[in-house]
Amino acid sequence: MGSQENDRAILEEGLLQNESNGLYTGDGSVDFHGNPVLKQNTGNWKACPFILGNEGCERLAYYGISTNLVTYLTNKLHQGNVSAARNVTTWQGTCYLTPLIGAILADAYWGRYWTIATFSTIYFIGMCTLTLSASVPALKPAECVGFMCPPASAAQYIVFFLGLYLIALGTGGIKPCVSSFGADQFDDTDPAERVKKGSFFNWFYFSINIGALISSSFLVWIQDNAGWGLGFGIPALFMGLAIVSFFSGTKLYRFQKPGGSPITRMCQVLVASFHKRNVKIPGDSNLLYEVQDKSSAIEGSRKLEHSNELKCLDKAAVISDAELKSGDFSNPWRLCTVTQVEEFKILIRMFPIWATGIVFSAVYAQMSTLFVEQGTMLDTTIGSFRIPPASLSTFDVVSVIFWVPVYDRFIVPMARKVTGNGRGFTEIQRMGIGLFISILCMSAAALVEIKRLELATELDLVHKPEAVPLSILWQIPQYFLLGAAEVFTFIGQLEFFYDQSPDAMRSLCSALSLLTTALGNYLSSFILTIVTYLTTRNGQPGWIPDNLNEGHLDFFFWLLAALSFFNLLLYIVCAKRYRPKKAS
Repeated sequence: MGSQENDRAILEEGLLQNESNGLYTGDGSVDFHGNPVLKQNTGNWKACPFILGNEGCERLAYYGISTNLVTYLTNKLHQGNVSAARNVTTWQGTCYLTPLIGAILADAYWGRYWTIATFSTIYFIGMCTLTLSASVPALKPAECVGFMCPPASAAQYIVFFLGLYLIALGTGGIKPCVSSFGADQFDDTDPAERVKKGSFFNWFYFSINIGALISSSFLVWIQDNAGWGLGFGIPALFMGLAIVSFFSGTKLYRFQKPGGSPITRMCQVLVASFHKRNVKIPGDSNLLYEVQDKSSAIEGSRKLEHSNELKCLDKAAVISDAELKSGDFSNPWRLCTVTQVEEFKILIRMFPIWATGIVFSAVYAQMSTLFVEQGTMLDTTIGSFRIPPASLSTFDVVSVIFWVPVYDRFIVPMARKVTGNGRGFTEIQRMGIGLFISILCMSAAALVEIKRLELATELDLVHKPEAVPLSILWQIPQYFLLGAAEVFTFIGQLEFFYDQSPDAMRSLCSALSLLTTALGNYLSSFILTIVTYLTTRNGQPGWIPDNLNEGHLDFFFWLLAALSFFNLLLYIVCAKRYRPKKAS
């Protein structure tokens, strides 16, 4: 017996010595089998190529479907324009809502690795189903004969939409987890690795846009010219490659253990604090309940230091006289740890920063809507070549691909000398810069529209739905500015919602950041509806009529620029009041 105790003491002493020497990660990460991991053998940049390869291929597959989906619905399934547009927007909205499902499963039960693996398989099945529906003659309606286009049968619709919504479900498990899983490969307690993590988010977003660029150019051409079976089959193949890439790095990955349901923990804090609403909070925060172990009571989470905000929630961690007498601290619906309370506080503190991202997403939504409509009323010819207005969104992708390495290799080192921050800018500063650039983007779009309307008036085209002789290339600056704003704001959001979120809620917070995209689209539609209603009264054509030469699209762009300006002011106020989390 004495020999076994001595062996255990020696083993524990060895592990503590290794930890202090920095051989093992200090953030609680483990290997595939649940054992502590050596830094030099796992994670860091050696594991990231597999994750970046997975993301690039998955995004190529996603955009390979979404970019031209409305064309397939109208030309092959013979839907009307309104029905096709409604089906596309409903599906895309679903793709940004399902991440909440994947995030909860990852944080509470499965962990990020198995959530990605499971939902990637569902995604691949959906891609294959969609490819079959576009390839097998019995699964699609016959071609049009003149103006007679036979509608798709119920069975054909079922197969097609089954594949489409399996993809929506699959992407819901991948989106909130893969960026967080990549960031998990860098030890939060190691300053050198923490700096590298910021660089990872830059290249993660870079890989997304490489996939988008290939889809919006090469795959769209394949679908329009070589057939939809091949056009959907290639994205399915790349989704298969994404799965292979992900599994190939398994031995190199670092894993974070799931910490149980974050929703349940938040409810426990609310119930416990309400139950003890009449209890007095002690002046010394050390008297609040916390486990004595080095790690917190939440699996896979470090302890969080007490903060002085939202003191009403601290009542959930007050030890009552009855609990003190009985010595029973096991009911989390009556007594929560300081770390559990601080988790909830962090989410509440993050909410105002999160909300300001909705207006930015509303600006971003113009790229696929009003920017395209503006482009249709410009001169789209260059010599004998005609530029499709929607294809100018490629310049947004090119802008991102340009700005990511420029930011990572040039801007960050220069900013580091000024700010002293290892990442150049803090996440808060980075997002603020992006919000400012979004104002410039809307202003550039408005200035182009002012010039276009001036030409329409000079050439007597106001009452004629004809394009004016102003090159569509004048739209490039607004797309380029939007791409720059993305690099600062969207990547800044990825960093912010990973670094500032509680350890056991990182997938959920990533899903919430994705939710701003869906809400931004809804906000854009709401603003458009209100503007149309107010500006078309008394028989007026309104700001955005069918014939844009009769309208004032520039007013709408100025309105979004003004909203973005006030959103930036609100953001600055929220950013100054924000207090970062403190983990112990």
